[in-house]
Amino acid sequence: MAINWVPDHIPPEMVRDFSLFKSPGMLPAPNGDPHAAVACVHAGPPIFYSPYNTRDGRGTWVITRASDQRRVLQDAETFSSHRSIFASALGENWPMIPLELDPPAHGVFRSLLNPLLSPKRAMVLEPAIRERAVALIDRIAAAGTCCDVMKEFAFPFTVNIFLRFLGLPDHRLDTFVGWAKDLIHGDHLKRPAAAQTIVAFIDELATKRRKDPVDDFMTFILQAQVEGRQLSDVEVRGIGVLVFVAGLDTVAAAIGFDLAYLARNLKDQELLRSEPDRIALAVEELLRAYPTVQMIRVATKDIDFEGVPIRKGDYVSCATMIANRDPAEFECPNTIDLARENNRHAAFGYGPHRCLGSHLARREIVIGLEEWLARIPAFRIKKGTAPITSGGHVFGIKNLILHWS
Repeated sequence: MAINWVPDHIPPEMVRDFSLFKSPGMLPAPNGDPHAAVACVHAGPPIFYSPYNTRDGRGTWVITRASDQRRVLQDAETFSSHRSIFASALGENWPMIPLELDPPAHGVFRSLLNPLLSPKRAMVLEPAIRERAVALIDRIAAAGTCCDVMKEFAFPFTVNIFLRFLGLPDHRLDTFVGWAKDLIHGDHLKRPAAAQTIVAFIDELATKRRKDPVDDFMTFILQAQVEGRQLSDVEVRGIGVLVFVAGLDTVAAAIGFDLAYLARNLKDQELLRSEPDRIALAVEELLRAYPTVQMIRVATKDIDFEGVPIRKGDYVSCATMIANRDPAEFECPNTIDLARENNRHAAFGYGPHRCLGSHLARREIVIGLEEWLARIPAFRIKKGTAPITSGGHVFGIKNLILHWS
């Protein structure tokens, strides 16, 4: 792997040959295990510089200890969340809101959106979530003894919940999933094209709802006020794009990784099937073992961080998949123990930007596993098939063919 340009202030001995995109185990591969592959970084220093750990070729400081990641993510004054990660694909600089706003502006918008995604709201949505899961799984069970879980369950289930939340029609599910896949996993041509398509869709939806308000998320945003004023067009776009992107891929991938694990570990599968009360606790361990997101912050000033010379403008990577395999934080981190307690995992991040949709995501995963295990007998990965997994900013699982009898 060729070494990219390294800033002059970074000592050569602090540079490591590592990338969530291209290192061994990160490229799309059958039967891959990118989560286990990233654990190799714990054999090295707690912080190092990777010259190629972003999609656009920029390097990042990589924080490997969970405790240091918490320190970064909780210090929004020193480590900004504003990267314009979506808008940069269009050559623009507006933030996804509230993710890419720093305090105090972040708190203003967070307070606006919190009631829509609170634990209480997730509980209200639970009957509809369970109804959707049951309908999909019953249809799969009636059709035979084999299915591609990603295509027939994980994506239709999670994206349908998200579409209902936004007030969007079900019949465009495949279209929306395609946009999200091109955006998150596409190449340098597909990604900007998908970003442009999503922005055009969000802008068009806002225009429609301004003209004809209905009882949905976009109408709520358009009619909301922050600090005594209505939201600007760019703020509406920033919220709409974030909710759209966040809801289309990550939860489906989590369910896919979880079911792949259970398909390979029949004792754990049977344990959860026979004792479903264990599923909620088990999901916390599966979230620890198979998180999907790398978070990147931008240093706002020159600092010395644990002996490392981080300079203003440097990117700092807090990859959840690295924190969750930290041996200083978790005993036997590469062993999946479904009874693990006091599971302080980083799947949803830390600090003021902790995932706003975590309560809904957690309920979707728990309900998805509960209903799958209640309705599908002992399942394995179908012989002759292999799930294709990949690393990146968002870890993914492309397919998962399960078989049962």
